[in-house]
Amino acid sequence: MDVFTTKSGTVRGRRAERDRGIVVVRGLPYAAPPFGALRFRDPQPPEPWDGVRDCTAFGPVAPQSAELPGAPVWSPGDEDVLTLNIWTPADGPGDLPVLVWIHGGAYVFGSSAQPDFDGTALAGEGLVVVTLNSRLGFEGFGHVPCADRGAAFPDNRGLLDQIAALEWVRDNIAAFGGSPDRVTLAGQSSGATSVACLTVADRARGLFRRAVLHSAVNAFASVEQAARTTAEVAAEAGVPATRAGLLAAPPGALVAATDRVCARYAQDPASGRRHYDPAIYGPVADGVLLTADPLEALAAGAGGPVELLVCHTTEEYWLLDAVGSSAKITTKEQLAVFAADFGLPDSLVEGHRERLPDAPVLDVYLSLHSGLLFAEYSSRLAEAHARAGGRAFLARFDRRRDQAGRRVRAWHCADIPFAFGNLHEESLHFLVGGPPGEADAELSRRMTGAWAAFAAHGDPGWEPLDGSAGSGSAVRVWRTAEERADAVRRAAEGAAGGASRAQNGFRDLWRTAGLPLLAP
Repeated sequence: MDVFTTKSGTVRGRRAERDRGIVVVRGLPYAAPPFGALRFRDPQPPEPWDGVRDCTAFGPVAPQSAELPGAPVWSPGDEDVLTLNIWTPADGPGDLPVLVWIHGGAYVFGSSAQPDFDGTALAGEGLVVVTLNSRLGFEGFGHVPCADRGAAFPDNRGLLDQIAALEWVRDNIAAFGGSPDRVTLAGQSSGATSVACLTVADRARGLFRRAVLHSAVNAFASVEQAARTTAEVAAEAGVPATRAGLLAAPPGALVAATDRVCARYAQDPASGRRHYDPAIYGPVADGVLLTADPLEALAAGAGGPVELLVCHTTEEYWLLDAVGSSAKITTKEQLAVFAADFGLPDSLVEGHRERLPDAPVLDVYLSLHSGLLFAEYSSRLAEAHARAGGRAFLARFDRRRDQAGRRVRAWHCADIPFAFGNLHEESLHFLVGGPPGEADAELSRRMTGAWAAFAAHGDPGWEPLDGSAGSGSAVRVWRTAEERADAVRRAAEGAAGGASRAQNGFRDLWRTAGLPLLAP
């Protein structure tokens, strides 16, 4: 049957196009539309309905300006944005492990409708897969001044939406064959940092037992920093930075104002940290939902019994350069300013130069920024949890190849189509460097299997980190069979050199350098 009964009403899905043994339910509301009287407030339960609700199309995306291949775009008037999607085996035995996915997008763009996140292949591995939309940009993470410290208009509304979705899963997923006691929360980029935040948030305690984090973002703001961002966005929108002023600004006006603020930072080399990657929103240490950066909280043991599977790519920031969302740092003088803006020691910069002796300055910068924003932060999240007594697994995605005269990088987002098993999607070929070959398909099967095994049993197929030894050798490096064979050959010949050290994420250099915890 393709009809399911939830606590709000009955819904109808349809069979997945790729696998008729999988049923997909799309656009199912887990909370009420967060606009009108509910704007900037905690998510509220959805209104129940009579009859059978058709859930065969993705719901509207959250307010944003992005237009992503294969996904809906936001239009003014789209308000029912708090929806989720479910892929489940049609004839599953029930009590299946559940994987809940939070998409990335710098907290300002993206949706669960992106082709990257089709859950058919993972559901074929015996999972119930849930993907969701939550509030983004100012609607989700903008600070709204409030005399009672945000009780009525809380910070971190996007995270509160995600908690509401997890509560919906707890209360309803059994109807779709899933077990509410076997939930794994997963995400990538800003979605991974959202997962990290919920791992250490008391309000999310008990809603999931495992977590998958790919390329978590090193960005977390204080209330004061978030308030300064609000003042900038409100001024750009032409409204007072007050509760009344912000409520009077339509969602589209705040999206446009946000874009203009980000563009101003991108165009101003003297604007400090935001010049290099002008993402201005992120989780806020509001003292209510969150009290500290997830890295600090995990180190203090706040992750408790949640098991972590953390991964990053070895060339993260090359994607940001390729799509034009990163500053072009091409001279030694610019590199020195970048290092000073982030408080990076000279030894770290020189170490990267030595490891990349023939590389242009831009590549040195991209390597440094990869570690600063994604790779090193992700690794330290896993290591901090292990040192605090938690169970954590660490992996790096290092699949790369030369094709048609260009280098296919192991860059940000390239690992996700492999883990979801969606390499066939033509719109994703830019991310993965063209049509995949059989070696790529085999790597994808291994990664999809690792996610499924971790969600089902807590064991992705390699040893967890030893808390006393940091990452050590307990790290899975995702490469194709050809790349693995080549790495073995080069190691035997003693020819790995700088390339091998680069693939290892420059960990020895970062271990001796302090990692700044960044504010958006």
